[in-house]
Amino acid sequence: MELQTNLAKLSLVQNYESNQQENFPQTPIKKDTLPVERLPLSPDNPPWNGWAAFGVWVASVVFIIIFPNLFLLPYLANQQLNFSDQSAVLAFVKTDPTAILLQISAIIPAHICIFILAWLVVTGFRKFSFRETLGWNLNGFKIWHSFAIFAGFYAIAILLANLLGTSETDFDRMLKSSRTAVYFVAFFATFTAPLVEEVIYRGLLYSAFQRKFGVASAVLLVTVLFTIVHIPQYSSENIPNYASVITLLLLSLTLTLIRVRTKNLLPCILLHTVINGIQSILLILQPYIENYIKIH
Repeated sequence: MELQTNLAKLSLVQNYESNQQENFPQTPIKKDTLPVERLPLSPDNPPWNGWAAFGVWVASVVFIIIFPNLFLLPYLANQQLNFSDQSAVLAFVKTDPTAILLQISAIIPAHICIFILAWLVVTGFRKFSFRETLGWNLNGFKIWHSFAIFAGFYAIAILLANLLGTSETDFDRMLKSSRTAVYFVAFFATFTAPLVEEVIYRGLLYSAFQRKFGVASAVLLVTVLFTIVHIPQYSSENIPNYASVITLLLLSLTLTLIRVRTKNLLPCILLHTVINGIQSILLILQPYIENYIKIH
């Protein structure tokens, strides 16, 4: 009797499910249309889409442009400048030590604002873990890899400089304006730029692009965007220093491929920090090294 009762219940359940499928046929659901809470979140399956990532990237570029101008305007207003003569104002901005220092120091608060915006998008306004969503494991990447890669790129930079030549950029001239400017650049190049730039490019952009367009297209897009944004830094009178730009392009490609290989953002941040940190140390020590070479 009990067996017959269980069979009857099973038959009722099967009939109900069959009726449900006939009346409400199920259609395949694309991964991107599922609620974020039901997705297995990972660095390669983030809770943001390509438009959100691209929007943060645009905002980061705007912040880097606006903040130096906001810091600079009050100082320019106190100077007796003829603002109708744009060339004279531009020359003043590029040569006056205080004006240069104001522009450089403004990068730090710009980076802070960019990071806050990126953090909000990455965490879905505090719904998800920042580190877990971006990938906070080295996954086989070692710190000595960073120093080895730096040595390789240093050799490539020297080779390209000899082949293509090099010229003093506007940024180089800004660094020569004062030692304080050098210290500010060394600080944000080492402590804020690697984190912020990697979160934007190899974090937000790559994660969303590889899901939408595939790995190869994402690598290409992220590499190109990173390089384009930095071209003005390595130009003089709107003419790029091609040796520096090519080296930067190769570095961007390497960072992005490391992101592909490790499926984590932390190795990219580590490598970027090591490279910028060593360059910053050399930048600070440059006058002392030059004096030592002259004496000996």
